[in-house]
Amino acid sequence: MTSPARGPAVRGIAARLVIAMTLVVVAGGLTAFLVADLVGPALFVQHVAESGGTSQGAIGHAEEAFRFASTLATTIALGSAAVTSVAASVFLARRIGASLRTMAEASTRLATGRLDTRVAAPGVGAEFDQLALAFNAMADRLDRDEQLRRRLTADVAHELRTPVATIAATLDALDDDVQHLTPTTTAVLRAQASRLTRLSADLTAVSRADSGKLRLHRQPLAPGSILSGAAAAAAGAYAAAGVTLVVDAPHLPDLSVDPDRLGQVFANLLDNALRHTPAGGTVRLSAAPTPTGARFVVADDGDGIDHAHLPHLFERFYRVDSARDRAHGGSGIGLSVTRALVHAHGGTIAAHSGGPGHGAEFLIELPFDGERTPRGAQLQ
Repeated sequence: MTSPARGPAVRGIAARLVIAMTLVVVAGGLTAFLVADLVGPALFVQHVAESGGTSQGAIGHAEEAFRFASTLATTIALGSAAVTSVAASVFLARRIGASLRTMAEASTRLATGRLDTRVAAPGVGAEFDQLALAFNAMADRLDRDEQLRRRLTADVAHELRTPVATIAATLDALDDDVQHLTPTTTAVLRAQASRLTRLSADLTAVSRADSGKLRLHRQPLAPGSILSGAAAAAAGAYAAAGVTLVVDAPHLPDLSVDPDRLGQVFANLLDNALRHTPAGGTVRLSAAPTPTGARFVVADDGDGIDHAHLPHLFERFYRVDSARDRAHGGSGIGLSVTRALVHAHGGTIAAHSGGPGHGAEFLIELPFDGERTPRGAQLQ
């Protein structure tokens, strides 16, 4: 089978620019030459005749001399202008071509996985500088996403390793008659299975948020009802841990929310507060009006958070204290899911703390109509 014939070599943009500029210079030069040759002598003869010049022969001789001089001067001028213009065109075309070639080479390196590739502003125009800035911003984002993907893969593997290893070891012990199926053994297996189920559910929620498939079934709901429902769902766990849960929910206008999704938000925040508040501590749920909606606060007087950790709290698998959080059963995804759900409602969420030992509070602002911020907000 014969291969298709190859077309002519494609010229680079620098060569195309030089050719285009040369054609413009040549066209302009020919036009100027023709106009000067046709108009100049006629105007000269007319001027001499009107001035009462000499005989017709002298006028013809003068016209011929003028035609020769003007033609020679125009040719020299146009030739010099053409050389200068072509030289400037070549210089400019080479700079533009080099800038685009650098950008193309950088794009190729980036496509092959060289995520540390960056380009300098070429300085040949605002558009090219803006292109370089946009390229570098894209490369930075890809680099961050790749680092996050690697960390996510490692963290998921780590999260799966412990419960799977515990279940496998327990089953091996049962098979070897080292252990017997007692209520304690069953509780261990159920706890690890529950941990895997929770991790799977959290990962599914994160995946849906990242892909924009997080759908909400909105209905009018009073902020007080939201907090009362969240407190009722968490009351048993708080009572068992000896932590007081206080609700301050004044009457406020209804919000357009998904009750199930928003219930998950407050369940995650209350669970997080309970894990980091010792027995005898207090967690407060409150709501207050804002000009565009309502502000919810989940505050505790527990462990507190160092200021260095606050910007990263909502990142997937980020833990202030990995050993402590894993011991409490946290998957490290709950706050990421919480932020995704808040953003899906058109709201914002932020965390504040006075430092270790001074408790923490999470502030959620939701608008009345649920459309204040972009619905496509994604997780980091």
